[in-house]
Amino acid sequence: MEKISNRIGLSIIVPCYNEEEALPIFYEEATSVLRSIGINYELILVNDGSKDKTLEIMKELSDRDNHVIYLSFSRNFGKESAMYAGLCNAKGDYVAIMDADMQDPPSLLPQMIDILETQDYDSVATRRATRKGESKIRSFFARSFYKIINRISDADIVDGARDFRLMKRKMVDSIVSMSEYNRFSKGIFGWVGFKTYWLPFENVERVAGVTKWSFWGLFKYAVNGIINFSQTPLVIASFFGMFMTAVAFMMLAFIVVRKLIFGDPVAGWASTMCVIIFIGGIQLFCLGIMGQYIGKMYMETKNRPHYIISETNRKETEKIR
Repeated sequence: MEKISNRIGLSIIVPCYNEEEALPIFYEEATSVLRSIGINYELILVNDGSKDKTLEIMKELSDRDNHVIYLSFSRNFGKESAMYAGLCNAKGDYVAIMDADMQDPPSLLPQMIDILETQDYDSVATRRATRKGESKIRSFFARSFYKIINRISDADIVDGARDFRLMKRKMVDSIVSMSEYNRFSKGIFGWVGFKTYWLPFENVERVAGVTKWSFWGLFKYAVNGIINFSQTPLVIASFFGMFMTAVAFMMLAFIVVRKLIFGDPVAGWASTMCVIIFIGGIQLFCLGIMGQYIGKMYMETKNRPHYIISETNRKETEKIR
């Protein structure tokens, strides 16, 4: 591939949470690839409230390399906020989001840039071709989640999709304009549209450290994505209500008819309690669904900042957004 003109800027956003072991390795590999391309770039490292030496490493890298920009949060706001902060502060014509653990190979960047330069696409997104190294249970739930959310929402999410993608400026601006507090970036990427090229690659193990995502954390993330991009759970709750109401009327009619004809009102404490517990459980389930939506609305109305930057080497950056 021919070297790209220096007038085209590239911003790479790297959310980091306790990545002191992986970050130096990622930096060396990423900078080697970027220098070989010959593109004018900035490396935006976002410290998401790390408790190890991640921030110190970021400062060291920025001292010796003026391509490195670091943003350090006042506390842990989560990966979604870290990605949003990077997007808000990125100045490149092209913007990429990558993880520091090397599961997003920097070696793919030349191919991704070449696709945007030579083909009619607005973004190049990566997806894992296989789930090698992942447990069967986790893989099953992951695939189920992608099937469910694609059927019940407007979000277009490919199975195995990662946050690692390269986008043109117009797509980035569209994403930044969606300033909702409860963010689910995989859904947002699909919702804004634009033409996306999906680039498959083999699953890569972390180069160092341990994953920050537990099964419970991934489950909450999945629920958050479904609630953010679909009203289907509310529709399900409504159908449950109508169904149980119909069943209750039929049971009432049955009891009245049996009493009038046979003089037997269908006695039985155990059966009565089972019905009460079942209906009560359905009611609580539906209330829980509505509560999730109300909670999201409550957080949105507070209009709190997505993140607070306590330290940065970028001049004139927004401290709060």
